[in-house]
Amino acid sequence: MERLKDKVVIITGSARGIGFSIAEAFARNGAISVILDLNQEDIDKAVQKIDDLGFRALGFAANVTDPNAIAAVFKEIVGQLGRIDVLINNAGITKDGLIMKMKESDWDAVIAVNLKGTFVCSQKVCRYMLKQRSGSIINIASVIGIMGNAGQANYAASKGGIIALTKSTAKEFASRGIRVNAVAPGFIKTEMTENLSQEVVDKYSEAIPLRRMGLPKDVADLCVFLASDEADYITGQTINVDGGLIM
Repeated sequence: MERLKDKVVIITGSARGIGFSIAEAFARNGAISVILDLNQEDIDKAVQKIDDLGFRALGFAANVTDPNAIAAVFKEIVGQLGRIDVLINNAGITKDGLIMKMKESDWDAVIAVNLKGTFVCSQKVCRYMLKQRSGSIINIASVIGIMGNAGQANYAASKGGIIALTKSTAKEFASRGIRVNAVAPGFIKTEMTENLSQEVVDKYSEAIPLRRMGLPKDVADLCVFLASDEADYITGQTINVDGGLIM
């Protein structure tokens, strides 16, 4: 399938995990996937994996909280590829803890990467999309930003903020043909969840109507759809990928 043939797609935090699955899915659908992450060695490995599959990818190292670095990278990407069609704001971190014991530095770090990073990248990419009068921005939120979770006040606040940011930017950009949507994953199998005990996994699964955790591919496939022409009348929405956990 080449439903996104030659589209230039930037995925932040995509050297591994859900971000890499999104980058691979876009590449399989004909897009040029741009891996943007922190560690150059991890970025190179991710790009090589996509190259080995016979698809096209590029890699850049930058911190999403640094406006100057992001502006420079986006300028370089446009210089090489001519445009930016899709931005996936996926970069995110967790620093969990009960709020009464949470360090201020842990609050600041999560808000900076998850929420400020989404703002910075959206702000810097819009100058190119506004000129093109087209584009799609997809923000990776979380069901935790909707339902909250004990021990994750900082993470929940950052993801809830992303949902609100999605609605506001969607209203600002719609008249220029730019769509902005959010994807809110539930419990997804990743490297982090592999460290959970079977008891914890079973507990999570029992709370999910479909009785299983999701896969990174479930998130990636929705992102591909939202970026495609098939979703050209969808904007300002937050779509849960959670097996029915939140209804």
